[in-house]
Amino acid sequence: MALYWMVTVLLVVGGRMVDGTAEVMSLVTAHFGKALEQCREESQLSPEVLDEFHNFWREDFEVVHRELGCAIICMSNKFSLLQDDARMHHDNMHDYILSFPKGDVLSAKMVELIHNCEKQYDDISDDCSRVVKVAACFKVGATQAGIAPEVAMIEAVLEKY
Repeated sequence: MALYWMVTVLLVVGGRMVDGTAEVMSLVTAHFGKALEQCREESQLSPEVLDEFHNFWREDFEVVHRELGCAIICMSNKFSLLQDDARMHHDNMHDYILSFPKGDVLSAKMVELIHNCEKQYDDISDDCSRVVKVAACFKVGATQAGIAPEVAMIEAVLEKY
C-alpha cells in the first residue's frame, strides 16, 4: 500500500527498533519513494503535497489529501503491489519487502497492517480516497507497532540511492 507507503522509510521511532524492522522500513520507504517523481504528474500531486510527502513519517504530518492516495496508487503500480481493484496484492507486497536485506523481519507485519487497514475502509468506492485513508491507518499502526522509520534514517538511505 502504499502502503506505503510506506516506503517511507527509514527511521527508528522513539529509539525503538524491533528486530531491525524500522531499519528495513527505511529501506523500503526510500526505494518506494523513488517512484514519486514519476507519479507526480499522473496523480496530479501539487507541489505542496509533493513536498509534504517527504515528511510522511513525521509525527505532525497528516495523511489526508486525496491526491496523495492517487500518488500512492501510481507508485504501488510501479512495483506491482496492487491488484486491479487498487487493493494490496499480498504475494507481491510480501515478495517486494523480502527483496530488501532483513525483509523477512518486516514482511508479515507490514502485510497484516495494510490488510487490516484496507478492511476498515473497504466501503470507500473512490480508490484515491480509500488508499489515503489506508495509508494514514498504516502509518498509525506502524508507529504503534514500533516499525515506523525515523526521518533521519530515511534521509540517510535516500543518499545511498
